Amino acid sequence: MPRPLRPLTRAVTYTRWLHLLCAAVVAFVCAAVFPGLSQPTLGDWLLVYVVPVPLLALAGLVPAMRQAEGLQARLMLFPGGHARVAGSDEARTVSVAPSASWRDRGRTSLWLVLRLVLGLSVALFSGQAMALVLELAGAAAGTRPGSSVSPVPITGTGWWYGLAAPVVLLCLLYAVVGAGWLTARAAPLLLGPSAAERLAALEERTEQLLERNRIARELHDSIGHALTVAVVQAGAARAAGDPAFTERALDAIEETGRAALEDLERVLVVLREAEQPASSRPTLQEADRLLDSARASGAKVDVTVSGPLETIPGPVSREGYRILQEALTNVLRHCGTVPVRAELVVADGVLTLDVRNTLPTSGASGVGGTGSGLRGIRERAALLGGRARTGQLGDEWQVHVELPVA
Repeated sequence: MPRPLRPLTRAVTYTRWLHLLCAAVVAFVCAAVFPGLSQPTLGDWLLVYVVPVPLLALAGLVPAMRQAEGLQARLMLFPGGHARVAGSDEARTVSVAPSASWRDRGRTSLWLVLRLVLGLSVALFSGQAMALVLELAGAAAGTRPGSSVSPVPITGTGWWYGLAAPVVLLCLLYAVVGAGWLTARAAPLLLGPSAAERLAALEERTEQLLERNRIARELHDSIGHALTVAVVQAGAARAAGDPAFTERALDAIEETGRAALEDLERVLVVLREAEQPASSRPTLQEADRLLDSARASGAKVDVTVSGPLETIPGPVSREGYRILQEALTNVLRHCGTVPVRAELVVADGVLTLDVRNTLPTSGASGVGGTGSGLRGIRERAALLGGRARTGQLGDEWQVHVELPVA
């Protein structure tokens, strides 16, 4: 298909044509009342353009009018299902919400007036062009109509008139292509979202990204901890060869797995967009189960708690629980069953979590894999306005986090 002819084969060209012709209906209805359409003069046609303008300007002030025009524009001005192609991103630049401000109402009124002018012009040109095509076809066939409505009088007959008919038709179609393109370009400017709507959409998108990151961290921390404990427990039970120790290891694996399943169910509820209160997530007051699972794996965990944990706000306590969980998981995963010292201090409006473990003599760094767990700790602290420091300190590995509780 030659490039100049491609626009003529697109379905959206003809839906735009229909969109413009629909806009002319208002003008023709008004013209039927005033000035009337019997033998109209040039001045009468100018009145046809002018008379509907106040009515359309007032209609644009109705908030729902912007929603209706936006839906029409999305459907008829841009490629989509009606064109048998994938939906266009351009369509999303047109708002389908009612007007929320006088600025939006004013832009809608301008859109209606622009659509009237372009639509009426296209309708009149289409009518005159089609009349000329029919008269040219009649002249080529050797027949003459009783009266002429064509803008160009045809005085004779002959087959050569048939050669001009396709030219006129092509001129009409390319005029429609141009008017449709202009309308599609104007739609995002006059029907597009306002600055407040764009800001609201951006905030919503940001919230969605934050929620996805939170879910990813929840899965990493909870399921990763459970799997790490289970692997360490199974390896220790195999190495010990003690039925009693194996029984305790299996109990610990069962308990940890059950807790992980509960956490997984909470995350799945969020993914299903169900209402799940954040208060159902574990807090630092439930940290005993983390410490017990770590001890059941063979690690010696000493914990010091200073200050009232119950006074910590829910969001801070829940994030603190996940940070402690990730710190203990890293110890078991990368250093094994080494001694661990954990301190939880609430003082001067700050919650301090400090987890230290002895580095094994084999030279393990305390950090492994992709480091996503430590990155998650830093992200959690930053979201709450705190700070986190991780790294080697002498012959120990330290995770030090400070979170404001005020």
